[in-house]
Amino acid sequence: MGARVVAGTANRRLACAVTAALGTEPAVSETARFPDGELRPVVAELRGEDVYVVQPTGPPVNEHLVELLLLLDACRRAGAARVTAVVPYFGYARQDRRGKAGEAVGARVVADALAAVGADRLLVVDPHTIALEAVCSMPVEMLTAVPMVAAGLQPALPDAAVLVAPDLGAVKLAERYSSILQRPVAVVRKTRVSGEVVRAHQLVGDVSGRPVVIVDDMISTGSTIEVAAAVLRAHGAAAAPTAAATHGPLVRGAVERMAGAGVARCLVTDTAAGEDRGSVEVCSVAGLLADAIDRLHRDRALDDLLLHA
Repeated sequence: MGARVVAGTANRRLACAVTAALGTEPAVSETARFPDGELRPVVAELRGEDVYVVQPTGPPVNEHLVELLLLLDACRRAGAARVTAVVPYFGYARQDRRGKAGEAVGARVVADALAAVGADRLLVVDPHTIALEAVCSMPVEMLTAVPMVAAGLQPALPDAAVLVAPDLGAVKLAERYSSILQRPVAVVRKTRVSGEVVRAHQLVGDVSGRPVVIVDDMISTGSTIEVAAAVLRAHGAAAAPTAAATHGPLVRGAVERMAGAGVARCLVTDTAAGEDRGSVEVCSVAGLLADAIDRLHRDRALDDLLLHA
């Protein structure tokens, strides 16, 4: 018997594309809502099944997270033998450590909650930090969409292009793109003041007169891309940078902010549904997720699909 996929409401299009790639249909499920907003997911009989709940926790993060927890519990109560949480975009991954006393470690709280409701394993795509695995008590399979995004960039990428990490945290990511695309890397040093305010300090690397591609793991408000683009212009980079990331939550105003910063092209995947796509190019991770689910179901290795430090 094949893997059974349960689709949450966070990104039904992606979940349906995954099941299509697997040559099956999503298990019957429904998420009802009480007048006060309370969610009540119900799933069909899953006794003895190997179940994969596809529910990214993009905006609105908290609502989609609660739905995921309830779906996992529902699958257990429907008799599933094994339940894997397929969370392509993992909300709270950025909160993997305390920045100061009194802060919560959100990634650990969410990981503990997933384990508490019965998830046997977690499947994610390009999490904000590989430290996510360290805070999870369950096995974590971290897939990467970098080769896919790089392939999307390749046809229009000039030979003189420079790949830009918009902060120090994105350096290893930029190096992964560099190893695939064979282009040099430059790094912007930034400080995040708040969730929407970012300040950039300096640039390491030569971008003078050259096209640039700003690469990051996610684009949410677009503020990081905006300030990086300003620094690159100040250092003589060619006009109209490209921005690329695995995740594109793209909260309202993000596309306009990047357009105002002169970004000519933006490429993301469909791990998060996104509130404001506009002219953003989207490549699907459905095939990647389907391949991983099929291999997990058959107890086959995932090594060539995984994110490696």
